[in-house]
Amino acid sequence: MKNYIIRRIIQMIPVFIGILFILFFILEQAPGTPVSNMMIPKMTPEQKAELAQKLGLDIPWYQRFVNWIGEALHGNLGYSINHKKPVVEVMKDYVGATLLLSLASLCISIILGIPAGVISATRQYSFTDNVLTVVSFIGISIPSFFFGLLLLKNLAVDVQIFPLFGIKDPLLMSDNPLDKALDVAWHLVLPSIVLGLGSTASFMRYTRSSMLEVIKQDYIRTARAKGLKEKTVIYRHAFRNAVIPIITLLGFWIPALLSGAVVTETIFALPGLGKISVEATMTRNYPLILGINAMLAMLTLMGTLVADILYAIADPRIRYD
Repeated sequence: MKNYIIRRIIQMIPVFIGILFILFFILEQAPGTPVSNMMIPKMTPEQKAELAQKLGLDIPWYQRFVNWIGEALHGNLGYSINHKKPVVEVMKDYVGATLLLSLASLCISIILGIPAGVISATRQYSFTDNVLTVVSFIGISIPSFFFGLLLLKNLAVDVQIFPLFGIKDPLLMSDNPLDKALDVAWHLVLPSIVLGLGSTASFMRYTRSSMLEVIKQDYIRTARAKGLKEKTVIYRHAFRNAVIPIITLLGFWIPALLSGAVVTETIFALPGLGKISVEATMTRNYPLILGINAMLAMLTLMGTLVADILYAIADPRIRYD
């Protein structure tokens, strides 16, 4: 396993560079430049050219890519003009809210989606199965922005149970860490539900499909014939073998949650990476866009590696040489 992990990490390096190269090329094809987007009154063409030179935009894009890779190896992802600070510092300021939101929504998805999928599979074609199936289809189909606005309208505006926006109450006077944590958790309830809705439905459908395939196997009938309790058959024998596709989904869903937070954070005005990603795109803040997408690409590659490792933990028959 150790040799396999080392080999996979080495293989990830050229893949990661290739992803960054494609991203850099796509950004280069976008119309306009960071300089052209700056609304500075009475700036002459000479001054724009001088500013472009200071930003390194006067050289071919592939040379800028090589320079960016060289700086990134030293921990420098560029400078965000809009925030007037290095990209790394900007991401540190905003990544906390996104991680909290993603982890909360992931917990909701796992806690609700997987048990619901098991129940749906063990009661196939029953009333419970039909209800859960309809709910999962609604969760997959409903747009997140519509669901988010619906919750805001009913629970934050009409009833005023939950806060309307932000991640903490600016009027909170308490210095108690517990009060601050509860305040943040209360602000994350609605965004977490919105972001976790689609993933909950996906986890449920994947779990149901995988469980239905496993419980029809011969060894499950043998376990029942031996007189084992139904809970033992389902949760100890069937679910452990059905968890492999779920691990695959989990490995890809973690970075997907971070990228999916763009819409949710915009709706709820959360100070996270999703919100500043939209702002960076609108203002052509290329260094910040590259930094955020580089992090997402790395999380995707790491997610696949973690999924492969979890395969061997879930199924002892899987071994990596």
